[in-house]
Amino acid sequence: MTNTPDAKWLDSYFDLYKNASFDERHYENLMKFHQMIVDVRARGNKLMFAGNGASASIASHARVDFTKQGKVRSLDFNEPNMLTAFANDFGFENVFAKGVEMLGDDGDVLVLISVSGTSPNCVKAAEYARSRGMTVVSFTGKKADNPLRELSDLEFWIDSGAYNVVECTHMLWICTVVDMLIGEAEYAVS
Repeated sequence: MTNTPDAKWLDSYFDLYKNASFDERHYENLMKFHQMIVDVRARGNKLMFAGNGASASIASHARVDFTKQGKVRSLDFNEPNMLTAFANDFGFENVFAKGVEMLGDDGDVLVLISVSGTSPNCVKAAEYARSRGMTVVSFTGKKADNPLRELSDLEFWIDSGAYNVVECTHMLWICTVVDMLIGEAEYAVS
């Protein structure tokens, strides 16, 4: 067991978030992602989200917010019946690629969320989407040279291996772009 965290520990911990989340070097990609989604919405295309574990939860949350608040057709591949059926029939490493194959249309954007950037099902989905000419956006962390980042047209990478920091930063950035679509941070959601 470690010592009880104190204010100094918390300062150091929250500095991880400040350094990962709020650096101005990310602004350009946030603005590009916003414009990409504006274009997707104008064309009547959709956003497709996927991830594993906590990243699956982020993907589902993103799908709901972009659909409800951002008025962009969106889906995610986290529905249990589909996941288990596709995993059983095609292997877990192919669940997202098969989802993109069966539900994706030309002009759609695939958003993949993976702290490691090495999850085989995310990497295969990116490869498939690129083979179809779809745009791939990734949110990753840990090592800079991860395969998902390399397969992306637009990539958000965090130089950290702290899972909670990376995942929460991914969520923060995604919610920021939802609010950019609306044009304000506080608004009615019903």
